[in-house]
Amino acid sequence: MTSGSVRFRLNGREVAATGVTPTTTVLDWLREARHLTGTKEGCAEGDCGACTIAVALPGDGWQAVNACLMLLPQLDGHSVLTVEGLSGSDGSLHPVQTALAESDATQCGFCTPGFAMAMFAYGQGGEPADEALIHEALAGNLCRCTGYRPIVEACRSIAGSAAFPAGDPPAPASAFGDGPQRFLAPDSLDGLTAALSAHPDAWLLGGGTDLGIAVTKRRARPKTVISTARVPELRRIEAAGDALVLGGAVTYSAALPHLDALFPSLAALVRRIGSRQIRNLGTVAGNLANASPIGDTPPCLMALEATVELVSTEGRRTVAADGFVTGYRRTVLRPGEAIAAIRIPRLADGQRFVAYKLSKRFDQDISAVVAAFRLRVGDGVLTGLRAFYGGMAATTARARHVEAALVGRPWTAASLAGIEAAVARDFQPIADQRATAEYRLAAAANLLRRLQMETSDAPAPVRLEAL
Repeated sequence: MTSGSVRFRLNGREVAATGVTPTTTVLDWLREARHLTGTKEGCAEGDCGACTIAVALPGDGWQAVNACLMLLPQLDGHSVLTVEGLSGSDGSLHPVQTALAESDATQCGFCTPGFAMAMFAYGQGGEPADEALIHEALAGNLCRCTGYRPIVEACRSIAGSAAFPAGDPPAPASAFGDGPQRFLAPDSLDGLTAALSAHPDAWLLGGGTDLGIAVTKRRARPKTVISTARVPELRRIEAAGDALVLGGAVTYSAALPHLDALFPSLAALVRRIGSRQIRNLGTVAGNLANASPIGDTPPCLMALEATVELVSTEGRRTVAADGFVTGYRRTVLRPGEAIAAIRIPRLADGQRFVAYKLSKRFDQDISAVVAAFRLRVGDGVLTGLRAFYGGMAATTARARHVEAALVGRPWTAASLAGIEAAVARDFQPIADQRATAEYRLAAAANLLRRLQMETSDAPAPVRLEAL
């Protein structure tokens, strides 16, 4: 079904957005077309949280998202809540608004609506009033006036808020826009591959947390955008058997419970990818397809020997994750092809997996170096190692000289003496605004020492934490 309007439920009422281009952002439409100016633009790249709104699909709970990165057609068939929709019809404040006021958690007010919406989504999620969870829920929002203590106190007081009904949104359309730009939202895998075959130069949009920046910052205006979000086959998660299978449209947030169970070190790293607002939209497959040398998940997928299933009208094929990226921002994807799924083998008996991320900020920052290791230690000897690094070359790369220097040797600090030479044979990193080449080489070597300390059984593993 093709529609000339985007239809969704906004603050309890069904609306139809007409006369807008498919690359109009949700933030711009809310502010300019509906005059809902509580939703602010701070950074236009998903960092500050001033644009936070809550979105729900039928049968799903509310999730916080960044309105600045979403294209308006992504809301089709959803329920949407802005800060203006929190208060009751009689003007009474929502518990979140009351908590912020009574905790003295607002001053200038610019960032407060975004905090309110992030807190609302946290309260609706039924999570306990746990300090770490509260900080995670608020990590995507910035405030330079109040400081975070009163905001955290307000958030703690609304844990487990009464359910806020999303209502029944209208049925979604499969296409939007009849002019020079089109937004296609197929609802089957066959529909997706047919759309890609007909529009091989289209943007393939997962969550839009990267491509959205191309719209807001570079003013890109693609002719055709094809969304993967409504393809059921791409949203599947299979945790049974010998592998975890994540469909090509599975978000970080949806994947996290399964990563917690099978690969906790990877789950800890994923929680540092952007904020909840970002993870609620961004997809694991999108991070791989982006082919950035500083992508956080590619080193992990490659170290774990993941495979990538690709699909097109020509059929299916499978490639190894460590062969998927062919160069800077280049992959093996052919025109008309999409990632159908990523298959991550479970760890075999005796194997361990550890991932590290170094960045200037702990939360929500671009990596300087990412390291991922799958290893096996037996009788004090390192009997197996797969080591991959991001941020050290034009692509995610394997540290083959490091592996050769360590496998078969006692897993002790002494075996790592002079490991810098092997690291330097594997990598010649560049210097940029995130780190110097010298820092990257030293950090890559030191992460191996950290790995040894944390995985050695003699005399006991040591857990290292940042101070």
